[in-house]
Amino acid sequence: MSATREQVEGAGARRVGPGAWDAVEEYLVARAPAKPSPHTVAAYRRDLRGVLECAAGVLGCGVADLVVADLSAGVLRRAFAEFAGQRAASSVLRAWSTWNGFFSFLVSEAVVEGNPMPAVRRPRVGPREPKPLLGEDTPERLLEALAAGCRKARDPWPERDLAVLALALLTGLRSAEMLGLRVESVGGRPGERRVRVVGKGGTVRSVPIEAPLEALVEAYLVSREARFGVAVRPGDALLVDNGGRPLRRGGLQYLVRQCYRHAGVGDRVAKGTLVHALRHTFATRLAEDGASVSEIMRLLGHASISSSQSYIDVTARAQREAARSNRTYGVLRRLAGSGEG
Repeated sequence: MSATREQVEGAGARRVGPGAWDAVEEYLVARAPAKPSPHTVAAYRRDLRGVLECAAGVLGCGVADLVVADLSAGVLRRAFAEFAGQRAASSVLRAWSTWNGFFSFLVSEAVVEGNPMPAVRRPRVGPREPKPLLGEDTPERLLEALAAGCRKARDPWPERDLAVLALALLTGLRSAEMLGLRVESVGGRPGERRVRVVGKGGTVRSVPIEAPLEALVEAYLVSREARFGVAVRPGDALLVDNGGRPLRRGGLQYLVRQCYRHAGVGDRVAKGTLVHALRHTFATRLAEDGASVSEIMRLLGHASISSSQSYIDVTARAQREAARSNRTYGVLRRLAGSGEG
């Protein structure tokens, strides 16, 4: 049973001050100059709202009744304990980081005197193991299936589908990064083009692409102009839906899922990955082909070298497993066994 505000904070201790949800909205507005993606802003809002709802439950009131002064370390510890009940540790860690940023903002604005988040236990999450497409030939099979014929759709657009999948496989962009691309993001001289990517936290990186991918993107843009009868402008979104509107996250996920189904590789995709499986495949192949950790880090836009190192580590394990499965080892094992005793 939830404790009341008086039980948690002391009898008669009705707190006053700025509303908690109003402060959240102020924080999100303050983040705007960093130009976070709409997906990132939505994630911030979900994490802040989710913990606020748990805090309201702890205090026995509604979210609209919460004030910033209610959010003490004790209340937040209990709120996070409830919030973590049915969520993965990585999701709780993301929420903790969001709340830490929120309180850092409140301290800088002199709304509160200190940040209570260090007193709230932060989950420990090891590096996530990459989940590339399973099967050595899966990327080739996927692209060949899309190039060979239209996937079943009410309004097929094979040039767009092929360009989207190839772009993801050959640049390793995150979903939000792909959706944020403009036509002018692909620049440079023919044969030396690069994709300018705005990543997490507004960081910018440049990913080189080769002539075959350049040709696919160009064919897609030509088909787009023919499809809608409108010239493509440099500032337009690079990826659009079947109505010519900028492609959104749900639309991108649906498109990729349908492409997997068309190619018959749906069983080779780890659950919950979709677009991220293409990113992981890009990185894993870089590691397999000898790219260094620093090269992988730069191309993927990782902030931490440990994230990039995980691809090297997983590749090393995969190579060890492949070597172990060599049938000749079976002969040696039998010979070793026959010599025992």
